[in-house]
Amino acid sequence: MDNIFIVIPTLDPDEEIMLKFIKELKKSFKNILVVNDGSKHIYDEFFHDLEKLDIIVLKHYVNLGKGRGIKNAFNYILNNYPQIEGCITCDSDGQHSVKDIKKMAKEVLNNRDKLILGVRDFDKENVPPKSRYGNKITRNIFKIFIGLDISDTQTGLRGFSKKLMSLFMDISGERYEYETNMLIFTKEEGIKIKEIEIETIYLNSNANSHFNPLKDSIMIYRLFLKYFLTSFSSFLLDIILFCSILGILEIKEKILAATILARVVSSIYNYIINSNLVFKNMSINSLFKYYLLVILIMLVSGCFVTYLYNLLNIPVIIIKIIVDTLLWIINLVVQREFVFKGAYDE
Repeated sequence: MDNIFIVIPTLDPDEEIMLKFIKELKKSFKNILVVNDGSKHIYDEFFHDLEKLDIIVLKHYVNLGKGRGIKNAFNYILNNYPQIEGCITCDSDGQHSVKDIKKMAKEVLNNRDKLILGVRDFDKENVPPKSRYGNKITRNIFKIFIGLDISDTQTGLRGFSKKLMSLFMDISGERYEYETNMLIFTKEEGIKIKEIEIETIYLNSNANSHFNPLKDSIMIYRLFLKYFLTSFSSFLLDIILFCSILGILEIKEKILAATILARVVSSIYNYIINSNLVFKNMSINSLFKYYLLVILIMLVSGCFVTYLYNLLNIPVIIIKIIVDTLLWIINLVVQREFVFKGAYDE
């Protein structure tokens, strides 16, 4: 396939596995680009040998990360090969078969407005536990926080049309988080995703992977961690203010009044924090929608807590925590889909 580029970012590769993989790729694809992402100097001869096979090698003098490598590859291809119609990114550790890459290439040509993902079956016995559970956790986080139902959020086998290559070059992220930000971007911009089932291959329990479970997971999940921490701190502030005001007021509808006064303060705090740390969209429009949501949630909370307190006659703080926890879930979905839609801070 002369109109599709294969992009392979790599760091200190297993030379035998990678060479075998590239030689097999060469039988079907003319254009192959390898990004040497700051590999040790002992690999210089290996990359020089790849160039002898008519493979383009882009070199990072130091390790800059997978995300930077992919963006540099896109930039190089778009500048030097204007006739190219798309590319496939794949890993160098033997996880992807040439048969699946050929299948992905066809999908790119037939779905130029979609991001193509090669998705694995994580229920197979050969999947290492950290990969199985890591993907399932990320998959559920994406469904809850982003509203994207994706089978394999961490796949390195991805297909891009020329149009998407250009769009995705401007996405933030230098390392593994770039691939996560890429998925979030599709949600923001209304880009559809097409999933293609591929073989689930793990060689030596994925021992060749350079993914750092702690460091790289923090980078990937930081958006979700920021949202959770800001929401939880707002929740605590609201509960503390509610209890304090409730103890001061001596009016009949003091539960509703305490709810309103506490929510006014906590909502201002929540909006400022979310607008600056989690979302990019701080505007009059988002402010109007945010406070419309605040008023609705506040009234529902106040009325339900009052009703349940009179009905059950149990400590009001217990009812308040239960009701507001359930409303938090609704609040999350509405903020994601209505208030700050298209505004995730990557």
